[in-house]
Amino acid sequence: MRRSRRTETLRQLAAETTLDRQDVILPLFIVSGTNRTEPVESMPGVVRESVDVLTRRAAGLKSSAVLLFGVPDDPEKDDTGASALRDDGIVPQAVRALKSERPDLAVITDVCLCGYTTHGHCGVLTESGEVDNDPSAALLGKMAAAHAAAGADVAAPSAMMDGQVAVIRETLDNAGFGQTCVMAYASKFASAFYGPFRDAAHSAPGFGDRRGYQLTPGNRREAVREAILDEEEGADWLMVKPAMPYLDIVSDLRAVSRLPLAAYHVSGEYTMLKLAAQAGVISEREAVLEAMTCIRRAGADAIITYYAEEICQWLG
Repeated sequence: MRRSRRTETLRQLAAETTLDRQDVILPLFIVSGTNRTEPVESMPGVVRESVDVLTRRAAGLKSSAVLLFGVPDDPEKDDTGASALRDDGIVPQAVRALKSERPDLAVITDVCLCGYTTHGHCGVLTESGEVDNDPSAALLGKMAAAHAAAGADVAAPSAMMDGQVAVIRETLDNAGFGQTCVMAYASKFASAFYGPFRDAAHSAPGFGDRRGYQLTPGNRREAVREAILDEEEGADWLMVKPAMPYLDIVSDLRAVSRLPLAAYHVSGEYTMLKLAAQAGVISEREAVLEAMTCIRRAGADAIITYYAEEICQWLG
């Protein structure tokens, strides 16, 4: 067995799984205003930035695809997340700017209301405080249409409302955006690894949690069932979130679906690697590239990761 491992060239020739610059997607956090760059304290190297700042550095981005998250200021939030639906909202502004500056970029937008609501949940609430599924899905469709009108290539609904993919697909088609893809957060778990993201996006729920609509971490068959439903509803892509603790789910979905499959290497996974590297207990480059290769090995076609720019640099 060792004969084919003897040299680097032989190892590359025998490689079953490879990692390329085209395999990674860079998440970006967009804030309102101008000339704003705000470090995310819990995520070393990650910032929130206004559209003008992002536009100035767009030409230098090494990643070929980005995933945009809007982070409105508190006065822009309300109980229904109305600012998420505006044609001149944070994300549509960023989409237009990026498409003008870098038409080659694939621009994906997160479609969820949690960052736009005062209560921090992923949809509108009933009088009893539960997330109201169908009205929330309808709002997600309008949000996706606003992003598509600005030029987004892919709408990525993450709210985990039942039937959200079907509603978004129908809304996009009826609005004349039949070419806009839908990347479903098909198997999104109620994970403890999201903590730093909620700091970055200012999207922590004001009460309770999201276990009533996100997947239970121990439920493997249910994750596959969710993904199959999203595919039947018209999803163009499926996604697993988080990535590394759920590689079995990535593998399961790869076995049952022929759709392109993404995995989200989430904020907690990123921060653990960053802090371990800063402590000098791992080689950051080697550990990150190994982690990404393993996510690809499990079956992911693309990886959403805050390490995307470093990976592109390391891979040349």
